[in-house]
Amino acid sequence: MLSVEVSGLFGLLILVLDVLAIIKTVQSRASTSTKVIWVVVVLLLPVFGLILWFLFGPKD
Repeated sequence: MLSVEVSGLFGLLILVLDVLAIIKTVQSRASTSTKVIWVVVVLLLPVFGLILWFLFGPKD
């Protein structure tokens, strides 16, 4: 039971962080093509994409 709750909370945390990454990307001053690429990466690779976005994503 505990493992289901922990994994559920982890999944919710990843979802929230992915949504924040997408919002920050869309609001950035990067080109449209760069924004689209980052959004697709974050959506297709939720955990790894989030890490990549944090390290290499568009900065303001």
